[in-house]
Amino acid sequence: MEKIPMTRGGFAALDEELKTLKTVERPSVIRAIAEAREHGDLSENAEYHAARERQSFIEGRIKELEGILSLADVIDPTKLSGPIKFGATVTLLDEDSEEEKTYQIVGEAEADIERGLLNIRSPLARALIGKDEGDSVEVRTPGGERSYEVVSIRYV
Repeated sequence: MEKIPMTRGGFAALDEELKTLKTVERPSVIRAIAEAREHGDLSENAEYHAARERQSFIEGRIKELEGILSLADVIDPTKLSGPIKFGATVTLLDEDSEEEKTYQIVGEAEADIERGLLNIRSPLARALIGKDEGDSVEVRTPGGERSYEVVSIRYV
């Protein structure tokens, strides 16, 4: 299987989620199922069916996280420098709106655009790889063509 690139912070967050699912969520849903069983007829017991559905989600997420973490290739951005690559924190200037945005280029499993964590496989991240401060980048996005200037690159 292919290794999954990930920052230390992303690995720690996914590992913490896995521990919470195993030590808090799983025992809680098991108790809820046992409690719902005590209420009798399971065919019409909404609490039981909701708890079973929740258990199914938790078990699926545990398997997914275990798979991701077992294939994780943890990269420490503080040991990197130079042009934009995985782990870089990049400040961009939108050449149309003059708005500055800052993103960290991270792995798919830890990406969250709302928190400024840009998926390495996104069109913007792919366009940024290899660029340096002062370079301009043209990106085709679902919203149309965008132009950005690389203002700064940090590895933190």
